[in-house]
Amino acid sequence: MDKTGFAWAVFEWARNPYYILIVIYIFAPYFARDIIGADLLASGDLDALEPDEALRTANAQGQATIASVTKWAGLIAALSAPFLGAALDRGGRLKPLLAVFLGAIAACSAMLWFAQPGGEGLPVWAIMSLLVVAYVSYTYSEVTHNAMLSVSGEPERLSMISGLGLGLGNLAAVLIFVAIALLLILPGAIQWPFAEPQFGLDLSTFDHARIAGPICAVWLVTFSIPFFLNAKDPGVPGASWRAAIVSGFQTVLKTLREATKYPDLMKFLIARMFYQDGMAALLALSAVYVALFLDWGFLEMLCFAIFGSAWAFAGGIFGGWLDGKVGVKNALIIEIVVMVLAFSTQLSLTQETLLFGTVDNYQVWDGLVFKTLSDLTYLGLVSIVAVTVTASISSSRAMLVTLAPAGRSGEFFGLYAIAGTITVWMGPLLVEWFTTAFNDQRIGMASICLLFGIGLLVLIFVRMPQRA
Repeated sequence: MDKTGFAWAVFEWARNPYYILIVIYIFAPYFARDIIGADLLASGDLDALEPDEALRTANAQGQATIASVTKWAGLIAALSAPFLGAALDRGGRLKPLLAVFLGAIAACSAMLWFAQPGGEGLPVWAIMSLLVVAYVSYTYSEVTHNAMLSVSGEPERLSMISGLGLGLGNLAAVLIFVAIALLLILPGAIQWPFAEPQFGLDLSTFDHARIAGPICAVWLVTFSIPFFLNAKDPGVPGASWRAAIVSGFQTVLKTLREATKYPDLMKFLIARMFYQDGMAALLALSAVYVALFLDWGFLEMLCFAIFGSAWAFAGGIFGGWLDGKVGVKNALIIEIVVMVLAFSTQLSLTQETLLFGTVDNYQVWDGLVFKTLSDLTYLGLVSIVAVTVTASISSSRAMLVTLAPAGRSGEFFGLYAIAGTITVWMGPLLVEWFTTAFNDQRIGMASICLLFGIGLLVLIFVRMPQRA
């Protein structure tokens, strides 16, 4: 792999920690629980309810707020990303556009330091606006970055380059998680390896959660430099972006009208719409599930994030390797099937039993975290889910490049983005329906498997071109 391909991959080392820290593991739960939920409880509006009911109501409001952010950001991205992707194939240089998108992400991320409970700092609407702008900019940067993959190396190397990018992104998140644990969380919990949290940060005011925003901003700006210096830009210098946008808009409409000319590509995009919705729901709700059923605290969740991200790094490499061994379609099918099997086994675990009640849970050791057999089993299964989720993302990207018509990868990466965002509500909606109907959280989570099943069924009927 030459420096051009490596530079393309390094981009995800710089950018992906934002999504992992802010959207998944650290800031979003903090915003939902410690700002939205806590402020609602402190307001007195729920005083008429029993304490447990008030807490459930506050948590629901927090989750609904995060869902609202995702809904609006996803809608904006879904309606605009395909047209951006089409314009990228016809416009000028792509790096300046990426600089704008990354600048927006960095600025919004840095401002999250001022997101404080109790009405201090930024108001809720401003925090939500920052998250929406950053989310949309993240999607735009993903479409633009993906459009550069086809010129980042030889065709047979693209799967490995794509997998390396995802792996590096997760490795970067692991390093940041470890730093937060060693410098802030562990000193605050057990006075090790320092007597107190470093840099004068105060855990009682949630500095450890808010600092994730500025960290991601600095990380993004610093490590984007190698990408801008060495990555190959497929854009045409001096080309008119206005003409490209008009032409791209017309081309997307034409592509949608003439979808029958690319039936296998469109079938793949439909398949991805379903299995991607399943993965999105799995990633978004798995932390809530663990907190509810296994009663994991903040330190355990931080270790969970580090462990999962470390295995996700391996997943990026594994996905590229498996693509080369069995082909991208077969690799994707294997990854999704194994992911569903591991996820189903996770659903069999509670604080009392394993494997749907067939094995009793017991304490394995008297350590700081992960003391029971259920804890350790769930953690072990996290490694399989993390590897297969990341590998499937890598394989999906490589499959899109393989199926897309020559010279139109940017346009179809726009449709690829819309397939992954336009029905992002489907997974959470299924979980809500099934949980309510059966009054059982595990059955609600199990409903996600329906999306994986539909996606797999459609994927099986996608025919790959001979060059694959």
